[in-house]
Amino acid sequence: MTGMISQARLSRLSGFVADRMGLHFPPERWNDLTRGIISAARQFGFAEPEACADWLMSSPLEKRQIEILASQLTVGETYFFREKRSFEVLESHILPELIRSRQDSGRRLRFWSAGCATGEEPYSLAILLARILGDVKDWNTTILATDINPRFLRRASEGVYKEWSFRDGSGWIKTSCFEKLKDGRLELLPRLRQMVTLAYLNLAEDVYPSLLNNTNAMDIIFCRNVLMYFAPAVASEVIRKFYCSLTDGGWLIVSPSETSHVLYSHFETVNFPGVILYRKCDHPRRLSSEAFLGEGFEKSPALPPLPSQPPICVELVETSVPGVSGTPSVEVEGQPTAESPAVADRNAFQLYEQGRYAEAEEQLLACLSETPDDAKATALLARLYANQGRLQEALEWCAKAIAAERVNPAFHYLRATILLEQGLLEEAGAALQRALYADPDFVLAHFVLGNLARRQGKPRKARKHFENAGSLLSAYGREQVLPESEGITVGRMMEILALQMNPAGDAPRAAAKKRNFQRRDLIGPNLAVRL
Repeated sequence: MTGMISQARLSRLSGFVADRMGLHFPPERWNDLTRGIISAARQFGFAEPEACADWLMSSPLEKRQIEILASQLTVGETYFFREKRSFEVLESHILPELIRSRQDSGRRLRFWSAGCATGEEPYSLAILLARILGDVKDWNTTILATDINPRFLRRASEGVYKEWSFRDGSGWIKTSCFEKLKDGRLELLPRLRQMVTLAYLNLAEDVYPSLLNNTNAMDIIFCRNVLMYFAPAVASEVIRKFYCSLTDGGWLIVSPSETSHVLYSHFETVNFPGVILYRKCDHPRRLSSEAFLGEGFEKSPALPPLPSQPPICVELVETSVPGVSGTPSVEVEGQPTAESPAVADRNAFQLYEQGRYAEAEEQLLACLSETPDDAKATALLARLYANQGRLQEALEWCAKAIAAERVNPAFHYLRATILLEQGLLEEAGAALQRALYADPDFVLAHFVLGNLARRQGKPRKARKHFENAGSLLSAYGREQVLPESEGITVGRMMEILALQMNPAGDAPRAAAKKRNFQRRDLIGPNLAVRL
């Protein structure tokens, strides 16, 4: 196989990779791109890398093709407690205050390692959290770890590491958190490994925040040494989505080389000695970080507040789950129905889409004070509260939406996703059945019921629901957005469904069973597949 790829083809290929995967390969990195395509060509069965490149660019990429490309074009250089100062700030300032604030209000903590590579980062977080909390069973904790490279995720699922992964860690980590294997490698203790949920996610293409893939209502997002590989426009969009995925007051942690006042302009920049973090402050009245202030802690000046506007009562039209699938028409009192930016920017749906939840909440409550029977606005408020992790309030408003429109399947499905977030599986199953009673062709209700049945040890029932979902999906085009999915295409849903129906082919899962390591199966709204 030759290694020659023309510059014209490399130029087109770099643009293609940026569009589909978000990875940035400017001319100075074309040698890296060439090496990656040469390796990928072998896996795709091509003798010439140019022919492979032409084939890849000639048709839409499927998930498997993206996975192969990702495994050749991304680098998973990481180790435990990398950039130690970030973890020290987390341990001494952020986590103690977060834990105190949740002690009497649900004991719910949510973290996301975006671009987790081989798992050292999320497992470092699990180790730190276990050390601070003691018995984590008393808390509802989520540590979501995602990556675009399935090879990295498979290695992370094993939880086995060489000495090189501990090159900047303390000795106590190896002695108290790992067991030494016969070959000298170190295996993470099951109780710590169980704290982390591993999932495939393409930051450039997949949908987030979303109840469907568990990326909503995050308290802390780690995304270190990832954004530097993205094209500027993609990096900006990823950061916007992270902002929406965080709760008010939540933190975004990036590497020192990725800090930028421009890219993170929606965040409050918070300077600790030796590290800069970004904090989401959704409402000007909540910008103060005095609860975190200590010696050597400096807060950058807050950005000016967004222009204030009088509350506008809106009616969301033709969207079955408010604020989720596409942009609805908007009827503004005293103005004609329109979808133009001038009008759309002034309604709660647009504020919700931008992650400006406090402003969206204010407008929705004002609207509902005038038209309390507006079921769609009520459901959007429920969705907004769910995205913030305010689950009890979300349930209460969802109940009001259902009372107004009892046969709306989307509202019952929304209630089910919230119940699943609370771990109320039986109640969630009943809500999903009500959604199917209202609409027997509701794909996602069948899919989630399949996951629930499998979790409950009912494989035949699970397979029946999965088959129903697959049959219904066949009526759609692959590029169509699946109703109520928050933007997931039918093609992507088919790939997820195929993985769920064939778990036996998952080598890492089988290996885990041999080690008697009990993993949590996929349930409820989380479409991410455990590896």
